[in-house]
Amino acid sequence: MKQSIQILPDNIASKIAAGEVIQRPASVVKEVVENSIDAGARNIVITIKDSGKTLIKIADDGNGFSPADLDVAFERHATSKIKSYDDLENIKTLGFRGEALASIAAIAQVEIKSRTADEAVGLSMKVEGGVKHDPEPCGMEPGTTITVKNLFYNTPARRNFLKTNATEFKHILETIQRAALSYPDIAFTFISDDDTVFSVHQSDLFTRIGELFGEELSEGLMECNEETDYLTVYGFLAKPEFSRRTRNEQFLFLNRRYIVNRAINHAVYRAYEHLLIKGSYPFYVLFLDVDPSHIDVNIHPSKLEAKFDNERSVYGIVTSVVRKTLAENDMMPSLSMGDAAGPDEHIPASHNRQQSTLHMLRVNPQTGELIEERRPGEQNRTDLNLFQRDSFKTPQRKSEGTDRYYEPEPEQTKQESSTESGLIYQLHNKYILAQIRSGLMIIDQHVAHERILYERALKRFTTENPSSQQLLFPETAELGHAEVELVKEIQPLLDTLGFDLKIFSKNTVIIEGIPADVRPGYEHNILKKVLDEYRSNMGAQIDVRDNLAKSFACKTAIKSGDSLTDEEMRDLIDQLFATEMPYVCPHGRPVVIKLSVDELDKKFGRT
Repeated sequence: MKQSIQILPDNIASKIAAGEVIQRPASVVKEVVENSIDAGARNIVITIKDSGKTLIKIADDGNGFSPADLDVAFERHATSKIKSYDDLENIKTLGFRGEALASIAAIAQVEIKSRTADEAVGLSMKVEGGVKHDPEPCGMEPGTTITVKNLFYNTPARRNFLKTNATEFKHILETIQRAALSYPDIAFTFISDDDTVFSVHQSDLFTRIGELFGEELSEGLMECNEETDYLTVYGFLAKPEFSRRTRNEQFLFLNRRYIVNRAINHAVYRAYEHLLIKGSYPFYVLFLDVDPSHIDVNIHPSKLEAKFDNERSVYGIVTSVVRKTLAENDMMPSLSMGDAAGPDEHIPASHNRQQSTLHMLRVNPQTGELIEERRPGEQNRTDLNLFQRDSFKTPQRKSEGTDRYYEPEPEQTKQESSTESGLIYQLHNKYILAQIRSGLMIIDQHVAHERILYERALKRFTTENPSSQQLLFPETAELGHAEVELVKEIQPLLDTLGFDLKIFSKNTVIIEGIPADVRPGYEHNILKKVLDEYRSNMGAQIDVRDNLAKSFACKTAIKSGDSLTDEEMRDLIDQLFATEMPYVCPHGRPVVIKLSVDELDKKFGRT
């Protein structure tokens, strides 16, 4: 019988194996640079031409290859990194599989020059299509230089699949940036077509980030550092105003190895929850240090993936560390008078209740300035009920364009309030202006109240402690069939919010009680608006409770056009800065901006 299974020749097997490791010019750069780092290099120079398709040259001042090592360096599975299975379970180097040089040599024309500090001269050897030539002596400084020419010259189909020069250059640049971030103590020089793209000297991580991404970004960096028994997290996060439109500038390193991990990326993104404009992503450079016995990096030849033996703990730790960092940094947005601040401008910040103490901002009655206090987390005042019903007179309709109108307090009361407190004003019944130490704080009253109500709703869902006010005369709400079905679906959550509803028929709901935040006289209207908002958000794939909390807060909050007394404005400010995230509403809009005295001085020529 004719044998149909054949053992592939080495030259074909090598090309197949090379396809797993070397997918494009950036793969060559990654593998060789990692070898340079493992060899103890302090200076690495990367030179390319034609985006790496014609030439890739990487020179380092590392340990170099001895003559004996150079003889086997291009063999498959030749490595100095591991010798036993135990070594594979305790990997601390970037390279370990022993496939890189063999894979590169199988599909390109390679020349290597290397010298150790113990040797008087170096050795030069050429490998073409996997075929080695005899080494020859050469003069050079200690270190290694690897030159790769005509990548995929003997696999034209693979070469045809390469992208444009701009795309391949981008991949190479990103690869070098990752290495430079992971090892700021190593100097990197990147040259493309005889032009120096960048040259960075040995430094620290903060300096390296500024060198690679600009000094402006450096001003928005927040350092984080947290050590646990299982995991150490350190690095830098950018403030939300420095968010990006893509995820390309998110750098995650595991034991200084760049990895891609969707779960951890989501943990960071979740910590920035509601702080970012829709469609934007935070910039960060984060390092995770874990005992190698708890991870597996031998998943794919590219070594870009890793598994943890307790990924849930890693997710939770990363989320907590990022939230803590956001909470500890003062990020009140500042508005320059030259700014064209449109609706897309978003400069939020975060206060986090998980930290041991909370930063509280309150109005100083004598000066009118905001002062910061630190209070234990248990004293967070978000449970206060802002704008209770007895805070206002009976609501009346002001006009068709306004939801409601509240009679102001008597003039005498307003004067006493102004005398006892500092300067605070309401502008166009829309914005609250308050004096702070550095200038002027401007608060959007609607989104500020929305933030307070949103967090209060989430707290009720967690504690299941509803605050409901029974109506003396229950109201009948005529709803559509779909709306009644929605009420049935989320009724337990509506109950927790404080709604007391009874399904009367397929089109009728009886309202017997409402949340304390809902103004009397608008029970039916608010319920319909909340349901409409909830349905409109259902396609956004957000959590059911979060959706309902957002919908309730949006439709229950005071509106633009509502007149507020001094006491109500101070109450609003007081409770706003007791929330977890006082600078951004649940939908991502800024709540507070700051206009500095310096900016005013510039406009009045006082500089």
